[in-house]
Amino acid sequence: MTATAALTTTGARRRHPRRRRREPVAFGFRLVLYVLYAVPLIWIVLTSLKSQGEVLSSQASILFTPTLEAYAEALADPALGSSLRQSVIISGGTTLLCLALAVPAAYAIARVRAGIAIAALSALVILQMIPQTANLIPLFWLLGRFGLLDTDLGLILADAALLLPWAILLLRPFFAAVPVSIEEASRIDGAGTLRGFVSVALPLARNGVLTVSAIVFLVSWGEFLYGITFMLSPDNYPMSALIAVQAGAYGVDWPSMMAFAVISAVPVFIVYVFSYRLLRTGLTMGAVK
Repeated sequence: MTATAALTTTGARRRHPRRRRREPVAFGFRLVLYVLYAVPLIWIVLTSLKSQGEVLSSQASILFTPTLEAYAEALADPALGSSLRQSVIISGGTTLLCLALAVPAAYAIARVRAGIAIAALSALVILQMIPQTANLIPLFWLLGRFGLLDTDLGLILADAALLLPWAILLLRPFFAAVPVSIEEASRIDGAGTLRGFVSVALPLARNGVLTVSAIVFLVSWGEFLYGITFMLSPDNYPMSALIAVQAGAYGVDWPSMMAFAVISAVPVFIVYVFSYRLLRTGLTMGAVK
């Protein structure tokens, strides 16, 4: 065995006990996070299976007789179907509009000179720092002036404006990871800038595009503030706003509210399950790059 190999083996042996000591700490940290996230979700499901009297009773916090009455009332509510349809239209439209604008913008920022890219990224970060509540009055006036209040298009435009800087920031690392030499080779073969973007850069960054589309869809599905503000008619409420109106003037129907929340989470859970591996690998790649 050479001296270099001996030193490498010795170093590996020294680092191995440290790694073993860190594993219980990492496991404990993950366990705490799982508990912090799981307990509210379990509590929501348990509340949806109670009656209103059991929710208000301290003796039925865990031990109670499950009932599906809240789910039956929620499924019988005609507002549920329209709200689900509204959420699908708004979230899908927001995702398509964000991708249509964010993909070419992220590609352009990834290919311009460093000074311009830094200025553009700084502007996007500043836009992300503006509180959502600060945009309510200007957007309400703007949408009202163009007759877009209480319309799906108005809410799609508002949500897209909210999520667009974030989508560009997430997409840029994926396009920056595409080698410029490949695009230069396509130009030698006669492809222009647009053809190189569509045929070369975009297919190579498709995982990033799919990752960002899944994230934008999930975030826009749960967006509440714009939905409750710019939709003036309860018939046009998305699911996030429909859940909020379960709190009436005479109190809160907790089982009904939680049943609506569980039903609203089902499409989100389905999208998350099908995009979990993509989200995990895509976000890790974006963070590293």
